[in-house]
Amino acid sequence: MGHGIDRKSSRRKSPQTAAKPKLSRQEYEAKMAELHVELVKLQFWAKHEGARIIVIFEGRDAAGKGGVIKRITERVSPRVFRVVALPAPSERERTQIYFQRYFEHFPAAGEVVIFDRSWYNRAGVEKVMGFCTDDQYQRFLRLCPAWEKDIIDSGVTLIKYWFEVSKEEQTRRFSERIIDGRKTWKLSPMDMESHRRWYDYSRARDAMFAATDTNSSPWHVVEGDDKRRARLNCIAHFLSLIPYEEIALPQVELPARQKAGGYKEPDYPFRWIPARY
Repeated sequence: MGHGIDRKSSRRKSPQTAAKPKLSRQEYEAKMAELHVELVKLQFWAKHEGARIIVIFEGRDAAGKGGVIKRITERVSPRVFRVVALPAPSERERTQIYFQRYFEHFPAAGEVVIFDRSWYNRAGVEKVMGFCTDDQYQRFLRLCPAWEKDIIDSGVTLIKYWFEVSKEEQTRRFSERIIDGRKTWKLSPMDMESHRRWYDYSRARDAMFAATDTNSSPWHVVEGDDKRRARLNCIAHFLSLIPYEEIALPQVELPARQKAGGYKEPDYPFRWIPARY
């Protein structure tokens, strides 16, 4: 089986980012603005070409997946870029074919679907926490590459990202979630278990890569200790994988407003909100 990444580099910081100085907020925002412009171009191209794109975000808990997804989607249309973050399967869904509940969220023409966690739950949390049988787990690893190849052969662009973070940085981020009132909602019992079971998750990651990191559907690893660089690097890489072109748009001019035609503002007691700031 061919593999698309250096397995040694997936177990430590990327040598491309480990020694770089901190990126200033001003520089970060300027570079992000440039990437946002490109994402808008990609959006117009996807609609024009009827492209179907799936992007999977997986990785260590607190590795920064959510921040990248937020940055990808904050300047584009939610009708084109759809984020799918499925909860635990219902009793009914547990009786279905495993992949079934993911199919209904696949993109139609002109859509980019971002999976915040995906069918790879079976290779990660379900395996580690015992939420599936060993037979179910082994079947998933065996069938997943062929299933993904069929998706790709049907004309869908499938991109898979794995976010890696160091033990020390994960601990720092979890500790921050405990004390920061803005982030406490991010903390769950599963986060505590992922922190405790670091090496169980490492073994599950290694087995997942061995089975599903193929030439046709490779895993792209994002070094997540530096959040700003991780976001920029991931978005730039994502854009590099799509052969989009800038679509010529019609010139737009604001039309003159209509005449009042006798309209007068009503003497109505609008319920203005308090000006506290």
